[in-house]
Amino acid sequence: MLLNIEKLVYGGDGLARLPANEVGHRKAIFVPFVLDGEKIAASVVEENRGYDRARAEKILESSSDRIEPQCPYFQSCGGCHYQHSSYQHQLEIKSAILKENLRRIAKIELETEFVIHASPPWSYRNRTRLKVSSQPEFALGYYRFNSHELLPVEECPISSPLINRAIVDLWHAGRRNEMSPAIEEIELVADAADAQLLIEVHCARGTTAEAGKQIGEIVTSAVSPSSSAVMFGAQNRGVELEVITSVGTGVINYKAAGDQFRVSAGSFFQVNRFMIDELVKMVTAEHSGKLAFDLYAGVGLFSLELSKSFAQVMAVESSPTAYSDLLYNAKSNIKAIHAATDRFLNQGSRKLRPDLIVVDPPRGGLGEVVVRGLGRLGARQVTYVSCDPATLSRDLAGLLNAGYRIQRAHVVDLFPQTFHIESVFELARTG
Repeated sequence: MLLNIEKLVYGGDGLARLPANEVGHRKAIFVPFVLDGEKIAASVVEENRGYDRARAEKILESSSDRIEPQCPYFQSCGGCHYQHSSYQHQLEIKSAILKENLRRIAKIELETEFVIHASPPWSYRNRTRLKVSSQPEFALGYYRFNSHELLPVEECPISSPLINRAIVDLWHAGRRNEMSPAIEEIELVADAADAQLLIEVHCARGTTAEAGKQIGEIVTSAVSPSSSAVMFGAQNRGVELEVITSVGTGVINYKAAGDQFRVSAGSFFQVNRFMIDELVKMVTAEHSGKLAFDLYAGVGLFSLELSKSFAQVMAVESSPTAYSDLLYNAKSNIKAIHAATDRFLNQGSRKLRPDLIVVDPPRGGLGEVVVRGLGRLGARQVTYVSCDPATLSRDLAGLLNAGYRIQRAHVVDLFPQTFHIESVFELARTG
C-alpha cells in the first residue's frame, strides 16, 4: 500500500492513515524508521481493531532531513529510532511530540517556545546494559527491534569510547570461552573522565557467592584490572537487586557540576555524560532561599548544588542503595530522608514551607497523590524534570489546577538517536 506519513509519535513510529471506510473512519497505521512528510510503499505486519502496524518497503518520496545511519545495526537493533534523521530534525520531532502531548492530555498551549538544549549526538552514554548468551555460542548485544531475541553487537556508537573498548574486550573473552554461562546481562558504567569502569553483572538464579566472585574476577580481568564489578542475583519484581558478591570497591566516583559523587552499583545516575552539568545548572540556577526540597533525589545530583544557595535542603529518596550514596555525598546542610515521596509529603512535610521543590520522578511520573501533596505545600517554585511526555502532561494539568503557571520549558536532549524525551518545566505559584 502507499502511505503518506503525517507526523512522528512518541515511541519512534510515523503515523499514517488508511482511506476512510464506509462510516468515514480513517484507521491509523504506525510505521517505524520513516520521517514526517515522506511517501512510502508499505506492507502491514500487524492488524488490530483500532490501528495497524506496517513496515516501510520503499521510500518513494524522502524527507530532506533523511540521512544515512551511522550504526551498522540500525533498524535491526531496538535501541535507536532516529539515526535516519538529521540531528537538528530529531530535536524538532521531540519538541513537536512534547507540544502535542501537552495539548492533547493537559489541554496546555505553551505561551513561549521551548528552550532547546542539544547534546553531542554520538558517544554520549556513560551507562550501557547488554544481554549475554552462551548458547549455542557466546554473544553479547541488545534485543532485536520489537522482539526479545538477542542481536549480537560489537560496537555501540552512542556509548562512550571506554564502554566500546570494554565491549570489544568482553567479546575477546567470550570467544576464548572464559565467560560463565551464568552471566545473563552486563552493565558497563563509566566515570566522567571515561577512564574508570564499574561493571554490574546480572547472574542466573542460584549463582553462589563463590561462583559470583570467579565471574567478577574474569570480567574485570578481561576489561581492566583497575575496574570493579558487582554481581547481582535474579531480581524479584518490586524488590531491590540482591548483591551476590563484588570484586573491588563496587562504586564509581563521578565528577559533575563541580562536585564528586559516589555512585554505587544499582544506583541511578544520569546517562548523558556531556549534558549533566548543563542539566544541574538549568534545574538549580537563579534559585535561593531558606529551604529546598529535592524529591526523588537519587545520589544527590541536584541536592549538592542546591545546598550552595539554600540554608537547608531536604533530599528524599526511596531506594536503599541510592539513599546510602545520598548520605555519603550529602553536605552538612543537606538532610537525607529515606522515604517514598508520597509518604514524605503526607507525613513528614506538613509544617514545612519550602521556597523551591525539585522533582525528578521515574517514567511513571508523580501521580495524583504527590501532585495533591505539592499543591498543599504551596512552594513558590516547582521545577519538574521529566523523562515521559504523557505522565508529565497529566501531572502538569494537576499542578496548574493547584495554582501554578509555567515560567519556562526546556527540551534537554539526553538521548540522541532515540525517541526518549527529557524536559524541564519551571513552575511558579500564582497569586
